[in-house]
Amino acid sequence: MIKLYPSDVTDFEWEVVAEMINDHTATKPRTVDMRQVFNGIRYVLKTGCQWRMLPKEYPPWQTVYYYFDKWKRDGTIKNIHDRLVKIVRVQAGKKIRTISGNTR
Repeated sequence: MIKLYPSDVTDFEWEVVAEMINDHTATKPRTVDMRQVFNGIRYVLKTGCQWRMLPKEYPPWQTVYYYFDKWKRDGTIKNIHDRLVKIVRVQAGKKIRTISGNTR
């Protein structure tokens, strides 16, 4: 997939994130590209733009915001962040820090 903006996920990041956001209990297939939804969330968080100003390359802002709100409430956003930070720290040869500040 072509990266349109610096905030878009890499293929490796998407492999990590995709398994965390795919709903295996859904009764019908999704009609929206979840990678683009996630990229839209990252775009808003990185740039600080208003949801309504989300570029047209992403799904409608209401759809992107719906998933952001859902994932924020159920802890998915935090879990994604924690997993990606852990991977980056391991790749950099650093200790893994937990929320309490302890190292492993």
